[in-house]
Parts: sequence; C-alpha cells; structure tokens
Amino acid sequence: MKNFDLGNDKISKLIQKFSIPCVLSMIVAALYNIVDQIFIGWSDAGAYGNAATNIVYPFTVIALAFALLVGDGFAAVFNLSLGANNKEKTNKAIGNGIIILIIISMILTILGIFFIEPILKLFGGNPKEVECYQYAKDYFKIICYGLPFYMIGQGLNGIIRSDGSPKYAMFATIIGALMNLILDPIFIFVFKLSVKGAAIATIIGQIFTFIMSIIYLRKPKLFKINKQSIKLDYQICKQSISLGFASLITQIAIVIIITVANHLVNQYGYETLSSSGSPFGIVTPLAVIGICMKVFGIVVSIVVGVSLGGMPIIGYNMGAGQIKRVKDTVTYILIINFIIGCIAFILFEVFPTAIIRIFGNNHSLEYMEYAKYCLRIFLGGIIFTCLVKSLSILLQSMGSSVKSTILALLRDVIFFVPSIILIATITHSVVSMLWSAIIADVLSFILGMILLKVEFHKMKHSS
Repeated sequence: MKNFDLGNDKISKLIQKFSIPCVLSMIVAALYNIVDQIFIGWSDAGAYGNAATNIVYPFTVIALAFALLVGDGFAAVFNLSLGANNKEKTNKAIGNGIIILIIISMILTILGIFFIEPILKLFGGNPKEVECYQYAKDYFKIICYGLPFYMIGQGLNGIIRSDGSPKYAMFATIIGALMNLILDPIFIFVFKLSVKGAAIATIIGQIFTFIMSIIYLRKPKLFKINKQSIKLDYQICKQSISLGFASLITQIAIVIIITVANHLVNQYGYETLSSSGSPFGIVTPLAVIGICMKVFGIVVSIVVGVSLGGMPIIGYNMGAGQIKRVKDTVTYILIINFIIGCIAFILFEVFPTAIIRIFGNNHSLEYMEYAKYCLRIFLGGIIFTCLVKSLSILLQSMGSSVKSTILALLRDVIFFVPSIILIATITHSVVSMLWSAIIADVLSFILGMILLKVEFHKMKHSS
C-alpha cells in the first residue's frame, strides 16, 4: 500500500497502524446498541425496555452478520488479489461487494417490515408480557427502516480498511455513534419518546456513517468502481462469500445464543427462585442477559478489531508467499487478545455490580442477584472466548474458510446450544444454564488450537 509496506515493515508497527483504528471502529459500532441500552435503563421503561431491546437485538445482529459476510469476504479477496498483483480482480471484488450489499440489505428490510410479530416471537418475545412486548414492537418497527444504511455502512467499513484507510473507516463509524450518543437522551428524556426515541437516534447515527462511507468511494486508493467492476462475477462472489462465511457464522451464532436463552427464560424463569424466595421471572433475566451480551460484545469488538487489523497483513503475505510473516502476525495477535481476555475476566469477576449499575440504578434485589450470576458465570470463560474469536478470524485471513467456519460453529452452536438446553431442561433453572458458556469456551479453545496447528503444518509443506 502507499503508506505501508505489508511485506517488509515491522509486524508490530503494522498491527498498531491497522488494529487501533479498527478496534475503535468496532467498539464504536458495538456502542450503537449498548448506548441505547444504557439510556433506556435509566428511563421510565427500565428493565422492560432493556428486555425489549434484547428481543430485537438478534435481528440487528443478523443484519450485521450479512454486512460482515460481504464486507470481510470481499475485502479478503481484495487483499489476496492485491498481494498477487491482480488489479482487475481487486476492482471486481469491491464493485461486486457493493452490489451484493445493496441487494441483501433491501431484502432484509422488506422481511423485517412485513413480518414483525413472527420475528419477535422467534427471538423470544412473549405477548403475555404486554408492556415488554409493546416496547419491542415499537423499537423494531423503527429500526427496520434504517437497516439499509446500517448494513451498507458496516459492510463498506471493512472495504475502506482494506483499501489502506483504517482511520477514515474509524472516523465514519465514530461520527454515527456520536450522533446516536447525543440524540439518545434528547429523544428519550426531552421528547419523552422512550424506546422509540432510542431507535430514531440509532437510525440517524447509521445514516451519518452511511454518508461518510459513500463519500469515500469517490476517491479510493487502490481500486476503481466502474461498469465492469459492478458486473457480478460468479467466481469472485463465490470465493468472497466462502471467505466471509466465518464472519457471518460468528454473528449468527450470537443470534442463536440469545434466541435459545430467551426461550429458555420464557420456559423456566418463573420456576427459578432467587435467594429471597421470589422467582426471577421473565423480564429480569431477559434484560440482564441482553445487557451481558452487549458488554460481551464490547470485549469481542476489541478482539475482532485487533484480529481484523491483521487481515491485510496476513492476506498480503499469504498472496506473496511469505509464510513466516503470516505465522509471526498470527502469534502476535493471539498474545494481544489473551491479555485483553485476562483484563475482561478480572473486571467481570471483581466488579459485576459496578458494571450492571451503568445500565440503571433502580433495580430489584432479584435483578442485581441475577446480574451478578450472569456476569461471573456466563462470561466466566471470556479468556478462551477471546482466543477462539481471534482464531476464527485469523484462519479466515489465511484463506482457510472451512476451518474458520468450523471453529465459529463449535463454540456458539455445536457446544453451547446443546449444553444450555440440556442443563436448563435437567435443572429447570435459568441460573444453572449459564454454566454452558464456560463449557463451550474451553472445548472450542482446545479444538481451535488444533485447527491452527494443522493450518501452520499445511503452510509449511506448501511453501
């Protein structure tokens, strides 16, 4: 690239240059949801509003999943083509990616608008909890209209980073998040629009990010968008989607986790008693699990940001045949993410009350009790989670989409879902089921390291 020599510059310097803006972009992107949760928690909607956003959250994650499928997948092909000095393919990778983004975003928006109630019920919405369910419908209706802006903005973010402009990608995301942060309290507290206000503020922020991303396309560094580049190429689309599939699976896995957990809460919430003898019910666990997933999302965003920052370095050197630099980059990134996991673990275990009070202070004893369980148990394997999430992206960057997808599925679907259903079914407890996350974290980490070793061995013999 013009400002970086991906084949010769010091790896630590390159990771710093690419990862820091990427981490900030990912954190800011995660803040779109967590900021809403904070202000709603302090509003009159309180736990009911937070529970409602947790019901809607899986649908927004699906939108992000498809945006990353396109953004990360086509960017990966772009990087590999750049390293192989295939100019025509680099242009087509970006042009095709933009067209696919537009198509998918419009399809998802239409589905959301016309199938609101089935979608909410699918993700754990319970019409019997009237207040919570109405808040969920109010929030969902508005969020749907902003999906094209959200998806295209997020998808282009990965493309802009790969074009050698990580700071611009960061700036585009920050602008949107700042608008959301400023407008949330205005719409929620001044105009008294409650969860509707949070949704409106979110959409406006997403539009700002979308506009900044579109502006960048006027003068990119390493590709050109023309009639030939936007003509869909089956082989490029196939390769890009296969490489971006792990990003899709990583996000869809979050959807599966939340959906399964929400349904189990609906089934066993009133059967699980707190230390006071009162049941935890449905709204409290829904709200708390939603908050924990958002906090979890912040940590994962940092890990993913660090890992994605290494994507151009790994992709370029894979294309150029410099295997040692690929291994050194992977090792360096894993060490950083291990440290991040350790810091997060200490915070969750030592300061759960302080973390949960960020999302409102007027909570019942049962609410605070379940929140402590959730942070300490459900997020207790965060060190292993950080390494597994990182390994999945690193394998994707090395062009091993199959191993990357397998690893993404192992933790969140193959191990987690059966264990949480089994534990909840046996114990009838929404507390005991939280241990399934640690089981999934440990097992997937072990298998993840095996997959990485296999990939290194494969590269050694192919070089």
